[in-house]
Amino acid sequence: MASPSLRTRLTAELERRGVIRVVVSYAVAAFVLLQVAEIAFPSLGLPAWTLTLAVIAAMLGFPIAILAAWTLDLGTASGLAKEASDEEPPDATVARRPPLPSDASVAVLAFEDMSPERDQAFFCDGVAAEILDRLAQANKLRVASRTSSLRFRSQKIDVGEIASRLGVAAVLEGSVRKSGNRVRVSTQLVNAEDGYALWSETFDRELSDIFEIQDEIARKVAEALEVTLGSRTDRGRAPRDVGAYEYYLKGTYYFNRWGQRNVEFAAELFGKAVESDPAYSRAWAALADSYAMIAMYWNATDELRSGADRASRRAIDLAPDLAEAHVSRGLHHVIHDEPEEAERSFERALELAPQLFEALYFYGRVCFQQGNLERAAELFEDAQRARPEDFQAPILLRQVYRSLGREADALEAARRGVERASSHLQLNPDDTRALNLGFGGLVDLGQNERAVEWAERSLAIDGDNADTLYNVACGFAIMGDSERALDHLERACLKGVMIAEWVENDSDLDSLRDQPRFQRILTQLRETEAGDDQD
Repeated sequence: MASPSLRTRLTAELERRGVIRVVVSYAVAAFVLLQVAEIAFPSLGLPAWTLTLAVIAAMLGFPIAILAAWTLDLGTASGLAKEASDEEPPDATVARRPPLPSDASVAVLAFEDMSPERDQAFFCDGVAAEILDRLAQANKLRVASRTSSLRFRSQKIDVGEIASRLGVAAVLEGSVRKSGNRVRVSTQLVNAEDGYALWSETFDRELSDIFEIQDEIARKVAEALEVTLGSRTDRGRAPRDVGAYEYYLKGTYYFNRWGQRNVEFAAELFGKAVESDPAYSRAWAALADSYAMIAMYWNATDELRSGADRASRRAIDLAPDLAEAHVSRGLHHVIHDEPEEAERSFERALELAPQLFEALYFYGRVCFQQGNLERAAELFEDAQRARPEDFQAPILLRQVYRSLGREADALEAARRGVERASSHLQLNPDDTRALNLGFGGLVDLGQNERAVEWAERSLAIDGDNADTLYNVACGFAIMGDSERALDHLERACLKGVMIAEWVENDSDLDSLRDQPRFQRILTQLRETEAGDDQD
């Protein structure tokens, strides 16, 4: 990675540390005090040389003020931070920071919400994600994954340490202040090796300019890192209306939180997005995903099935090369029991975006449901590599490995999944999806007491959710507590079009299969699905 000129770096660093602000303030204060001294000293009967002494003192204080501003780093977010020493720490057990990579690489951290109500976290995440996606199109630039970067949200960790953990040479950080129809985005690209700001800028514009701001930031970052950003190929997929964009970002937030109520709310928001901008292909794909998820796992209705069909067709018509649109089409085929067509759609999505997590993850779930365990294992393995902080793929992978007789691999996948779920819960303590899936992983690892604690937390937050009840039932089944497992399974009242098939292939429920209550539940699920198919 090439560095900017010394003059540029020095100017940026002086501004970042607050040195320029201190110099101006000192000069103004000194001038005022000397003017006062010139008038007051003769009136006080002081000799003429005292005024000369005051001038000399002001001049001598000038370099001291500069040194103090630089050392104390007055431009930091906290307002006062002593510069780190170059000396080795006295504790010999403290590990040295590994060397930073020399290639062009960057991480985009979560942007801080500076809005008056502090209620725009979803918008800030969307801005950062769009910049990250844009940078990912640059030639010869390696970009840390979004989920890897977001885990440092609200953590007071040195930028150099973050860069070291993510294996990048530069870090982009920023903040967003949205008020009415105005938005202010402040960004700074930091060279992690020496802490210098490679580039920084503040954009204060109309909210409708947010797309241009995101493009400009990505372009400036690419220029600072001396890489070629490349021509934009997805402008037609971007929203034309900022209101549609906000609906889309809010919908994405709730969709990722999972659970029937959250996904239903996400569908409402995606619906508003396409109403505001009927040409917004990503919103159409997201709407199709929401319909498909609700129909697949909670409430299979003709309206939802036809909605998934219509929305996924519209997404592909608007953007035939949008991988997410083909994922949506694949989910449509899944809920219509068209496995061959679903496979073709998912394969097409992976041709367009080989590392697209959604394509790998949902395709893996479909293969698992259909009993194609070898292919499910491959897809979940790729999914956990595509999104290194995701807890879902490894925890589901442990079930696949167990069904394949790979017990050692299953335990390792459970350990990895629980670690990721724990990290996720530190930032999202009320995420029942992490609690539910982590429950089964903890039981596999023999941590039953902690597992029950997670289950109780999830039930207290969302105890009526079918997804919560089902996963808790799976955990108790692994523990050997058949009665509690069957109680929760019956309470789940599962209605999704793929539920019976999933239950038949879910190894977490193996201990229940010979019990009459379980057979009655499975028979009821099959009858419900058969009735839905006839309707």
